Formats: sequence, structure tokens, C-alpha cells
Amino acid sequence: MLPSSPQTTMPPVLFLLMLFGASCNHGQAMSREEKLKLRNQVVEMFDHAYQNYMDHAYPADELMPLTCRGRVRGLEPSRGDVDDALGKFSLTLIDTLDTLVLLNKTTEFEAAVRRVLSDVRLDNDIVVSVFETNIRVLGGLLGGHSMAVMLKEGEQHMQWYQDELLHMAKDIGLRLLPAFNTSSGLPYPRVNLKYGVRGPETRTGTETDTCTACAGTIILEFAALSRFTGDPVFEDHARRALDFLWEKRQRNSNLVGTTINIHSGEWVRRDSGVGAGIDSYYEYLLKAYILLGDDSFLQRFNIHYASIMKYISQPPLLLDVHIHKPLLPARTWMDSLLAFFPGLQVLKGDIRPAIETHEMLYQVTKKHNFLPEAFTTDFRVHWAQHPLRPEFAESTYFLYKATGDPYYLEAGRTIMDNLNRFARVPCGFAAMKDVRTGSHEDRMDSFFLAEMFKYLFLLFAEAEDLPFDVEDYVFTTEAHLLPLSLSTAPHSSSVPSNRTSEAELDDSNFDWTCPNTRLLFPDPAFPRNLREPIRSAVDKSCPRPAPYKEPGMGRPPLRAQDFMANNPEHLELLRRMGVSLIHLKDGRVQLVQHATQAVSAVAAEDGVRFMQEMMELSSQQQKEQLPPRAIQIVSHPFFGRVVLTAGPAQFGTDLSKSSTGVRGFVTVAEPYSGCSEITNAEHVQGHIALLQRGQCMFAEKARHIQKAGAIGGIVIDDNEGSSSDTAPLFQMAGDGRSTDDITLPVLFLFYKEGSILLESLKEYREVEVLLSDKARDRAAIFKGKPLPGSLIEGSVDEPEAEEDCQTEATTPTSSEPISHSQISTVELDESSPEEVSPAQKDIIPGDEDTRPTEEVAVAKEEEVSLFDPPADLAQPQEGRDSEKAKEPEGDTDSGSQSVDELLADWREDLEAFQQMEKDEL
Repeated sequence: MLPSSPQTTMPPVLFLLMLFGASCNHGQAMSREEKLKLRNQVVEMFDHAYQNYMDHAYPADELMPLTCRGRVRGLEPSRGDVDDALGKFSLTLIDTLDTLVLLNKTTEFEAAVRRVLSDVRLDNDIVVSVFETNIRVLGGLLGGHSMAVMLKEGEQHMQWYQDELLHMAKDIGLRLLPAFNTSSGLPYPRVNLKYGVRGPETRTGTETDTCTACAGTIILEFAALSRFTGDPVFEDHARRALDFLWEKRQRNSNLVGTTINIHSGEWVRRDSGVGAGIDSYYEYLLKAYILLGDDSFLQRFNIHYASIMKYISQPPLLLDVHIHKPLLPARTWMDSLLAFFPGLQVLKGDIRPAIETHEMLYQVTKKHNFLPEAFTTDFRVHWAQHPLRPEFAESTYFLYKATGDPYYLEAGRTIMDNLNRFARVPCGFAAMKDVRTGSHEDRMDSFFLAEMFKYLFLLFAEAEDLPFDVEDYVFTTEAHLLPLSLSTAPHSSSVPSNRTSEAELDDSNFDWTCPNTRLLFPDPAFPRNLREPIRSAVDKSCPRPAPYKEPGMGRPPLRAQDFMANNPEHLELLRRMGVSLIHLKDGRVQLVQHATQAVSAVAAEDGVRFMQEMMELSSQQQKEQLPPRAIQIVSHPFFGRVVLTAGPAQFGTDLSKSSTGVRGFVTVAEPYSGCSEITNAEHVQGHIALLQRGQCMFAEKARHIQKAGAIGGIVIDDNEGSSSDTAPLFQMAGDGRSTDDITLPVLFLFYKEGSILLESLKEYREVEVLLSDKARDRAAIFKGKPLPGSLIEGSVDEPEAEEDCQTEATTPTSSEPISHSQISTVELDESSPEEVSPAQKDIIPGDEDTRPTEEVAVAKEEEVSLFDPPADLAQPQEGRDSEKAKEPEGDTDSGSQSVDELLADWREDLEAFQQMEKDEL
């Protein structure tokens, strides 16, 4: 019997949309001939990738498919932490060994093993990631050894094999062991393959932090190495690290953070989810139980899983929370690494949420061709990269095994089609630099061959197509195959395991049945019925009923498009509908609807409709979003080389209709908020005024600087750290009344770009900028004059069109019960911000579990715009006072930073987010 998942608060935006099912066509059963065709296509795709690596890259670690050459660390420009996976040990070949066997390429496997034994060295003087080397190299060698032993026992292949891969596995294991020489038992994140961890001279031993997954994704490979070799030292160290992480969990929430200090055990990042930084820690707890048969691992997993389903899971979404306040959301977006989780839920036996989350991921995949590296709760792109990750294919395979539903075969076909259409290049498959534009990155990570083709082949293969029974093996997080027979291998541990105490256990949480991937639901209608509402929500594939129009209380009900948060009459109407406003410390306003507090049933229904309209209005305005604008610094010493990406306004001069833009010197308005009459009008007149976001509406700021004689305005975000590179732009809107009187252009800059402008003004006194719809050619700016030189080499931010993934809401009829919660992130007009009382600080979206009749909407104080705020702005930040305007000096990252340093920091952030260098984000 499958455990039922606890009730959780429904996710932002999506809840409403899930109320209404869809009538859509369902896929038919796939014929054996069609499956055979797709299986053969998987093999052809693998051959294309593998052969190009061998022809153009080997013995390098990875293939660069755009330039048809190998990536050798030290010869190519550094990509940061992502290069720590490369150790000059022919990474892709090792990572691919057991894939060759699974795809029935026994001859190629035998040749590959001989190449590894003759060519690969593991004693290079190079610093590598302990985590990546463990799962890719040690895991690859152990998977290859398992396959070699299996083939040798078949007495047809590998008869010459004498455990050579196992000897290499022990060699690399011993080279990783020095990393575990810490007081906590948690490993250093990096180790030198030749010299271990000795300090700065070996470029190791200076780190203090590591991610939870980095320390908690060791047990399968190290335990297998101990069981294969009879040496318990590896398993002992892996168990000690897991024990320490378990002891450091937050005892009230039973969640773990993302980053931990390896010496003190203090949590450095306290956000918790199932994606980047934590993902495979949970995976390895369950799989360690499967492989090793140790009940303590299952106990720990079940305790964690109950908390995940209570706090993080908001089907179909999985949203990060804070470990100390698990009802407090940590962010409003999800990363693609969480796509493995439905597959893990299949192993757990919790199929319903697995189906729901997978369907959400599938619809996002169909909308953007691939899963973006990160995407928002309303399914827009947050980070646009896609390095050919296999996690979605992994969950697709496990769900097909669990349900037998041919729908998942079609999902697999979609994955293959998109890879061939968008990622295939002459020399392999190239990662997507931007899923919106289809641009490529010159990389093909080893995990693409290790994982993607395994899961796709297994999805379409029949039992007779496989050279062995995969049910006899467990997949590591890199999809390497370890035999379940290791559970009976001798193991004598010199370090007692810190087993979970009986007092910590709640037997009601445990399902002691053996996890499996056998058919769990013979009726395909079950998963189909769960998928349809989610498809309707993400894909908008079904028609929407006509809106309900019954007025309440003898007057027309308040409509979302008319609402102004500073209008006392509107607030009274909200009160009568059971809707109240809560001012949050981070500058947002939360709308909460208590249907039971409405003055009548009709008023309560009006409240439901009002909340729904808020979400519809947000969705509609997203469709009208204007493209980004440009602020180009044209004065000395920049001379047009630095261009800052800016957000547009829905009022004032339309820069897209101006061939020249607006050019002028910038000055800081006083007051900096621009929310009252400008006191330094003599300096603002004829200039472009700089203003700070907050305290009043954008249109109000524009009117004040226009009255002072400004020729333009730039509003700078007051949320420290925000940047257009990491947060989507939004439009500044008016105040609910006509803005025809505003005739000057006004643009919006995030904090980091604004800091560059403020620091330039501070350092050079006079800074001239050009406000325009796009960056102008320097020759055009200076009109044929000789182009001035520049000490700063800047790059132009080209606007990138993003296809917004919109959501729709549907209004219930009066006969439908009001018995649900809904959450919407919108931005509302609020001209009278209030300080948050201590009792209000913890009132956040998702903290309404016990009140099923509430409707919740979160709003930003200052704007009427109903666009979703940038993701960074939606995160509560301690100590931020939205009432108090900051001085311009306080808006720079540091008073001691020069413009050069700010630009360098800005570009460094841009490169990091564009490339998403690390496998763990």
C-alpha cells in the first residue's frame, strides 16, 4: 500500500488553474515496431556523440562539439568551478564504459577498457572536485568493472580481464581519501590527485564550505569499493560524512541546508530544497538502503521525505524553503536538477506527486524545447542555459516502469526529437547556451553519454534487448551500475555507524516494503487524470469558461484592474469580501482572503473572483511586455562602450519611436526617493534624474522630476544584489489614472547596474548617458567625429527576447464551493507603506496550511504594474526597511570599489549565470 502524501499549501499561480480539468486527446499504445525504431535511433544518437568524442577529443576529458576538438584543462580558457570535473584522465571514456555494455556494444566496451588501462593516468598534479571525481571517475570505473565481471562470467567476452578496472578504482579512491581528513568527517570539496590536501602549495585545504550533496553523495561508490576490495576504510569515511550531515539537520523541520562549514558544521546557506546542492544526498540515502540493506538509511530518508512533502512539495512544484522557518519560501524559482525527484519518488513508491511534478516538467520542456537551468513558478525562463542534463529523461524512464503508460514513451520521443533538432551538430551534441534563442555552447559534458542514452535506451527497449537484468543493479546518481549482490559482501567497519535513535523514529512514516520499479498502476487512466489539470495550467491547451458576472452587495463588484491599494473605498470593499492586506518587511503587500470573514456568501464569491482576476491581469500584462531598453554611458572614459540593460515604463516617451534617444548628464534627485517635490530642482533641470525605487509609485516619481525640469529619469532598484543578468525585467506602470501628462522617458535599473552608474558619477563628477531602445553604434553617437579611446573594454548587452510562459485563471460559477487557497505574486499600487509588526513578519505565502478557505496574493508596494517582480526581489531579506530611503552612497556595493572593479564584478556575474558552470549550479 502506498503512503499518502500530506496536504500542502498549493503553489503560486498554479492552484486556480488546477481546479479545472481539460478534455484532451490521449496517446495510444506504442507498437513494438515503433519502440524498436526509437530504440535504434537512440543507439544512432549515442554513436554520433561517442564516435565524435573518440575521433576528435580522446584522450582529452571532454569533447568541444562546435570546434571539433578536445577540452584539455589548462589549454582552454578557464570556466571556473565546472573545470574541476576535468582531471586529464579521459573523463568521458571512463564515464561511458557501462553505457557501451547496456547498448550491446560489447566489442567497443572491450576496446575502451584496454584504452583506459593503457592510456589513463590518475596521478596528475591537478586539483579536482571530490564530488565529481567520485561520481564520474570512481563510479565509472566501478560500473565498468561490474560489466566486465558480468561479461566474463558469460564466458564469451573479457576472458582476459583480471580486475584491472577495480585496481584503478581503488587507486582513485585512495587519492580522494585525504579530502576526508577533517574534524567533522565531511570532505574538502577539492583534492590534488598527486599531493592530496596539503594547503595552499597544492591549491587545496583552504576551503571551509561544501554543498550537502557534495559531502552526502559518496556512500554508494565508496561502499561498493569497500565491498569489492574488502577494505572497509572507504565505506567508513562515507558513513561518517553521512552521520555528520544527519546530526546537523534542523531538528524541528528535519531538513538540511544547501551549504555547510566542513569544520564547524554550521549551515552557511540555510535554504533547503531537492534541487542543486542537496539533490543526490536524498537520493543516496534511499539507494544506500537498497544497495547495502542498512535500515538506518531508510529511516533517515523517510524522516527527510516526510518533511519534504510537508514543506517543499507543493504539487506539482518543489519550492525551496528556509530550514529554520520551513513555511517561509526561500525563492520563487526552481532549478532543473530537481527533475530527478519524480524518479526517486517512484523508488519510494509515492507515485501521485511523481506524476504531477513530471507533468509540470514535461510541459515546461515542450514550451522551451528543453528544461531551462532555472524557471519561475509561472514557468518562465529564469536561467536560460541547458547543458543537456539527463534528469528529466531519468524520471521519464522510472515513471514508465511504474505505470506502463505509453504517454511516457511519447515524452521520451520528445526528448530525442528536441536533441536532434536543436542540439545536434556535426561533431556531436552541443549544450544550449540559451533555450529561448537556440544558441549553443561549446561543451558536451561526460554525463550526457553516461546517463542520457542509458535512460532513453531502457525506456524503449524490451527485456530481450538488454544484455542483463537491470533489476539486479542500482543506478548511481551518474547512472553507473552497481550490483545489488554487494549487500551480501562482507564488511567490517572499524567506525560504528551513528544509527538513528528509536526516539527519533515515527513508524507511521515508514514503508518497509522494498522499493521497486515494477508496474504499480495497471490502469493508465490514473496518471492521465492527474496530468490533465497540470497540462491545462502550463500549456493552456483547453478553453476557458466565460467569466462569472453576478454583482454583489447591490453594487458592481470591485475589479482587479480598477483596484488601488491607497484607495480607502477599495480597501473597504476588500474587507467586505473577506480580503485583508498585510505589509511585509521586504516591501511586498500580501492579500489574504478569508471566505468565512466576508459579509455574505455573494461577497465571498466576489472575493474569489477578485483574486482570480489579479492573476489573469498579471498574465495578460506579461503578454504586452516591452523589450529591454539601453542606458549607454557616453562620457569619459566610457565613450559608449558600457551599456546597461534597463527596464521600460508604460508611460512617458516611447524610446522605440525615437531615432536618437535622449542624451544628457545624470544627477541624483533630492529626495532620492523622488516621492515629494524635488528640492534640488536647479541641478535636476536639463538633466537625467537618478531616483531610488520605493515608497511611492513610479508615475509619482516621474511627475516630480518632470516638474523640476528633468529631461529623463532612471529609477535604481533598492534591493542589494539584484541584476538584470539574474532576474527578469518588468515594466514600470502608472498609478491607475491617466499618465498622458508624463512626457519624459523613465527607465529602471537593477541594483548592480545602478551601482555602476552611481559609482561613475561619484568618481568622474560628470557622467553623460544616452537613453534609447537599444545600444547605439559609437560612430552614430559621435556623429563622424574620431572615436575617443577608452581604458574600459565593455560589452554590449544585446536584448534577448524571452518567450513568457503565461498562466491563466478560470472563474468558478456561483454554485462552486469556496474551499481552497490560492497564491499569486503580483505588484500593486501602495502609496502608504507601513512598518511590519513582529506578528506579521512570518506571514508569507504558503503559511496558510490550516486555513483551506483562504486566498492569498502577494503584492509589491509601489507599482500598479501586475508583472511578476524579479525573482531576487521576491525573496524576503532581513534588515531591509522599505520605508527608509537610502542615500546614494549607500547604494554602491562598497565605497572603496572603483568603476573598474564594479564592471569586473558585474561581468563576472554575467559570465557565471550565462554559462552555469557547475553541475551543482
